[in-house]
Amino acid sequence: MIGFYTLVMKEIKRVLRIWRQTLVPPIITTTLYFLIFGTLIGRRIGDMNGVGYMQFIAPGLIMMSAITASYTNTASSFFLSKFVRNIEELLVSPLSTHTIIWGYVLGSVIRGVLVGILVMLVALCFISFDIHSWAVIILTILLTTVAFALGGIANAIYARTFDDVGIIPTFVLTPLTYLGGVFYSINLLPEFWQGVSRFNPIVYMISGFRYGFLGISDVSLYYTFGVLILFVVVLYAWVYSLISRGVGLRS
Repeated sequence: MIGFYTLVMKEIKRVLRIWRQTLVPPIITTTLYFLIFGTLIGRRIGDMNGVGYMQFIAPGLIMMSAITASYTNTASSFFLSKFVRNIEELLVSPLSTHTIIWGYVLGSVIRGVLVGILVMLVALCFISFDIHSWAVIILTILLTTVAFALGGIANAIYARTFDDVGIIPTFVLTPLTYLGGVFYSINLLPEFWQGVSRFNPIVYMISGFRYGFLGISDVSLYYTFGVLILFVVVLYAWVYSLISRGVGLRS
């Protein structure tokens, strides 16, 4: 537990030490989204699924910020540990692979949740919420940030340079997020593209999170939590296997 606590505190202190890079950018970006998409464009769009457009996009913006924060944290922190070769000290220490993984993951979950809270406070400057279910909100954001924190570790393991760390967020994560129903309901799409959208896991995450706030959802909660749990289990098994075999870490 001492090793686990140390890893978690290292990650938390890293986030707080460089708060201008970790906490401020999501606030600025979200404020711009609300000003442009919510205030200017939202007036012309009107309601979406029975609620105001700004209320509709707010949960998606919160989740988008939390996803990016949790993924980026493990990807950059784990790769930096690999780059300066202090990851080798962890591998030869008495710490188990499970402890190493959860130390990094929990630190990223805390950053993701903290960013989500800050973005929600920004949202409250523009709109008000009548929370439908706190349990769904908390469970969805925790499972989502855990899944993407694990994905960040996998990215860091395979990355050879700092440029490689940014490839997945730029060319995979960002497109999937924007096509995940942040700014629109997938029910507005033609039937074929609705079917295609259901292969995007972020659709389920944003839809479940929106249900917690507004009580509306594009997909069933059973599918949402089923997909989230499946992703966490698969990614954890994959990351555990990579670290246990020393893939990308012992060469």
